[in-house]
Amino acid sequence: MEKKDNKKGVKLPVAIYYVAILLVIFLIWLWLVPSAGKPTYKEITYKEFLTMIENGEVEKVELSSTVITIQPKDLDKSKPVYYRTGMLMLEDTNLLQLMNEKGIDYWSPIQTSNFWLSLLQLFVMLAIGVVGMFIIMRIFSRRMDAGVMSFGKNTSKIVGEKSTGKTFEDVAGQDEAKQQLREIVDFLENPGKYTDIGAKLPKGALLVGPPGTGKTLLAKAVAGEAKVPFFSLSGSEFVEMFVGVGASRVRDLFKQAVEHAPCIVFIDEIDAIGKTRDTVFGGNDEREQTLNQLLAEMDGFDSSKGVVILAATNRPEVLDKALLRPGRFDRRIIVDLPDLEGRKAILKVHAKGVKMDGDIDYDAVALATAGASGADLENIINEAAIRSVRAGRTDVSQKELLDAVEAVIAGEEKKSTVLTEQEKKTVSYHETGHALVSALLTHTEPVSKITIIPRTSGALGYTMQTPKEEKHLMSKKEALDEITVFAGGRASEELVFGEITTGASNDIEKATQIAREMVTRFGMSDKIGFVCIDSRQSVYLGDGVTSDCSDETAREVDSEIRAIVSECYGKAKRILEENRDILDSLAAILIEKENISGKEFAEILKTKGIDLEPGKTGA
Repeated sequence: MEKKDNKKGVKLPVAIYYVAILLVIFLIWLWLVPSAGKPTYKEITYKEFLTMIENGEVEKVELSSTVITIQPKDLDKSKPVYYRTGMLMLEDTNLLQLMNEKGIDYWSPIQTSNFWLSLLQLFVMLAIGVVGMFIIMRIFSRRMDAGVMSFGKNTSKIVGEKSTGKTFEDVAGQDEAKQQLREIVDFLENPGKYTDIGAKLPKGALLVGPPGTGKTLLAKAVAGEAKVPFFSLSGSEFVEMFVGVGASRVRDLFKQAVEHAPCIVFIDEIDAIGKTRDTVFGGNDEREQTLNQLLAEMDGFDSSKGVVILAATNRPEVLDKALLRPGRFDRRIIVDLPDLEGRKAILKVHAKGVKMDGDIDYDAVALATAGASGADLENIINEAAIRSVRAGRTDVSQKELLDAVEAVIAGEEKKSTVLTEQEKKTVSYHETGHALVSALLTHTEPVSKITIIPRTSGALGYTMQTPKEEKHLMSKKEALDEITVFAGGRASEELVFGEITTGASNDIEKATQIAREMVTRFGMSDKIGFVCIDSRQSVYLGDGVTSDCSDETAREVDSEIRAIVSECYGKAKRILEENRDILDSLAAILIEKENISGKEFAEILKTKGIDLEPGKTGA
């Protein structure tokens, strides 16, 4: 409700008028019931009161049932201070006689009540309470209008034909997922050839994969390819504070979908409503009612009309089994992290809208971004474009691309951090220790860069290794060599300076993690054997590890992890001791230049009589 000022054409909220009414009532209250300034009182004992009388210091006395108020003779009119004491008149029968002898005026006030004033006070208090309650109820009713009073309203967004603007050409690196979705597109475009043979359109397809791999983009591409309406919601939009709202929205959504068939309905983050129902504590909450309604609707609509439900999640392990059974989400489409060729294709797709130099080597960028998602690669292209503008270029070169990869992996250069000479020397030996151990081992990746420039990620330096080809398996020897490379930094510090620093904290963490996975997940420990002790709770989010073993086995696991890491550390230290002169030369060059590229690193080793095998000559 709003009122309008016709003179100015300005709408004023009703709350302003309520506040004005309260202000008027408060002013009336101040006018009718003025608050007079209260005098200051000082508490004294009854004995002190009698002393004041004896000394002739008392002018007047007010006697009440419990308190005696004394007005002294030398009262300061500007800052009057009165005295009070407890009433002991019943015990002191000579008090009145004593005051009469001293000529002191005394009296007892007559207790009267002003009925009309009390009634007015009560009325004002009730008026303030009623107006306040009215305002609260008004605000609450407005919120109810937007919540409870809109049970049947659906917040889904309908995107008309071709309005998604996405096709399968905009999706790269997910060829297998696109192939499975093409059949859905073909069914929506040519349903006759499927229904003639008796085939039914899958009611639902679940897109499963890590964040940033393009699940939402794939759903939009399906709608764009089939040229059908696209209903898009998030799972959290179904769940509201009030029970029944989500179920009502599900009914309304499917009603709209049937009216606009053929169409695509996409529910993002379906795990928000599709979690396994917990029957241990009962429960009839909003999420379970919404899930039950979704299951009922998927059973109730006819897929031959061309309504396809697509959903996306990165937590398939928590979904209710009833949601995944055939007849509901018939297909599970894996949208995983892209491989080498997929990363190259994704980089080229995102580079279409960017002015790129003609000599871009997408293979090198793809190799340097192993494990990156499509969103990560898009961010790298955008970061490279920003760096090109910063450098005053009109297009993006290979250098900007590789710098963008480096910034995403290790952070920006932190030029404000100035290392002392000793710290710089320590970091140099630490990083050359990593690089030299990596170069002298067999099952390691080639070094592409060594730097001692601090980064915003907190690293004071780092050694970058770029694989020459993508691998999907890791052997036990490769895992042990990787741990040895991580140990090379700390081993170099101890060998050269005879003491250790905190700079190896991240190396220790990664080395311990690899050793633990070797023992608890990959069965690479002769002592523990071919058993699985740790299991991941979330496959695609990469967090949450559950251990299932006895205390005795846990102690054996800890002992085996310590033994693996200690053995690799000793190996790294022996390698550096045997090549101390090369270590010193590399560290001196790094202190001077602050950066050593992979090719420069290979050339330095060649001058020392070490020829790196093909594939380990750096970049």
